[in-house]
Amino acid sequence: MRGLTTKIEPKKLGVGLLAGCCLALLTYVSLAKLFAIYSPVFASTANTSALMHNSPPSTSSSSSSSSVPETEAIPPQETVAGAGSNDNSVDLPEDKSLAGAEPQEPGFPTAESQEPGLPAALSRKEGDGEKAAAASELKQTEKSSNGGAAAGGDAKIKCDENGVDEGFPYARPAVCELYGDVRVSPKQKTMHLVNPSGAGGFDENGEKRLRPYARKDDFLLPGVVEVTVKSVPSAAAAPKCTKQHAVPAVVFSIAGYTDNFFHDMTDAMIPLFLTTAHLKGEVQLLVTNYKPWWVQKYTPLLRKLSNYDVINFDEDAGVHCFPQGYLGLYRDRDLIISPHPTRNPRNYTMVDYNRFLREALELRRDRPSVLGEEPGMRPQMLIISRAGTRKLLNLEEVAAAAAELGFNVTVAEAGADVPAFAALVNSADVLLAVHGAGLTNQIFLPAEAVVVQIVPWGNMDWMATNFYGQPAKDMQLRYVEYYVGEEETSLKHKYSREHMVFRDPKALHAQGWQTLAQTIMKQDVEVNLTKFRPVLLQALDRLQQ
Repeated sequence: MRGLTTKIEPKKLGVGLLAGCCLALLTYVSLAKLFAIYSPVFASTANTSALMHNSPPSTSSSSSSSSVPETEAIPPQETVAGAGSNDNSVDLPEDKSLAGAEPQEPGFPTAESQEPGLPAALSRKEGDGEKAAAASELKQTEKSSNGGAAAGGDAKIKCDENGVDEGFPYARPAVCELYGDVRVSPKQKTMHLVNPSGAGGFDENGEKRLRPYARKDDFLLPGVVEVTVKSVPSAAAAPKCTKQHAVPAVVFSIAGYTDNFFHDMTDAMIPLFLTTAHLKGEVQLLVTNYKPWWVQKYTPLLRKLSNYDVINFDEDAGVHCFPQGYLGLYRDRDLIISPHPTRNPRNYTMVDYNRFLREALELRRDRPSVLGEEPGMRPQMLIISRAGTRKLLNLEEVAAAAAELGFNVTVAEAGADVPAFAALVNSADVLLAVHGAGLTNQIFLPAEAVVVQIVPWGNMDWMATNFYGQPAKDMQLRYVEYYVGEEETSLKHKYSREHMVFRDPKALHAQGWQTLAQTIMKQDVEVNLTKFRPVLLQALDRLQQ
């Protein structure tokens, strides 16, 4: 390393002495800068804006152009999501001074700084994420140079394990939040918390075990990867960090029923929104029971919730260190979000979720057409068809009747291309469908549009109301329903009128979902057009209110 050379020809002794002092000072500063550059401690934290690559993600998504029924499993395919182009982490060297570093201050907004309700745009302006990460990394640099923070000084864990919901039969799973030095080791299926006090309700081994899927269902939970939260007394007892992140982590599963659009929303996307929306994209998602096609299918939504590529929790071999972590997702009822001090302290609503979807998918309409606003304008009706059970057998006749009343009618089956189908739904003023996952697409409708649910035979009142009727009202949609009679169901060709299906369908509900799925849910409907026409008129009337 060459020193600084300067030629000085003083005319006076005083000038020479002054120049000599300046030369010594410059040499000292130059050496200090060089030490900062070449020192292994400073090398990982200098020039943080270059190290922490955080380019804004693309809003486009690649999805299959072929239509796939809503309940059909989609064959696995490769995806570019999670390829590592957007990364909030800093690779740490093998040097022990950094590999065992203590927790750093979080580089994300505090709960106290958050406004209730969804902001106008969840995505940060270009460069904001990099600035936030760089600011956080600067704090890390300062702490590293001063010897690090006190080991586990801010360690805390809080878990919501009260899964009981009075009036709703589906219990919620436990969710845990970890604060301090959180080290996620996907290979070990473990989240380590440096926790000298050992407090937090851990078992005798200092552990908690959770299956982070947002529906507590004993039938499916064995298929969900179990993740352990392990309390360790010191940083030395935890695995060494290979990547340091400046944002919180969220570890969750997409196992279970997530091949079905209704469950994609109720068991994954809405809970993910409820858990992470307040972080405004500054969060790292780690997905277990990873499905490449699922991540690709919902890439526009995932990129709206997180500025960073998803990490495949099932295959990643690193140790990721965070200032905060969530294990599992907060959830409410299906397609319903209500205020709650623990699960929803910011009082998000389904209207907020609808707004999030419109922004993420660039849906242009937030209100339906105004009838009479333009000469000759006809309201748009979308009828969602079904390929499996609960088909509308006289769909063509229903479409013709709607057209006679003045609707422009489109018939389509929900498919794998979420952005394309969402745009189609958003263009509709009225959505009509038989009870089933297709009605979940009401989340893409503009506010004040109309939802018409055809409710099959068999004491389906509770399911119709709680799964689609009440959610429609909560989304500021106008809801109309039609209950199928005994003569309108295909069950009349399979069972006698003395069978429990007709005599006491409520008793079948009491036997559980498996019985229900094999009987009442396996029916098609053929509505009586004389009885159904007034429902179409009611939809038209509600649209004009």
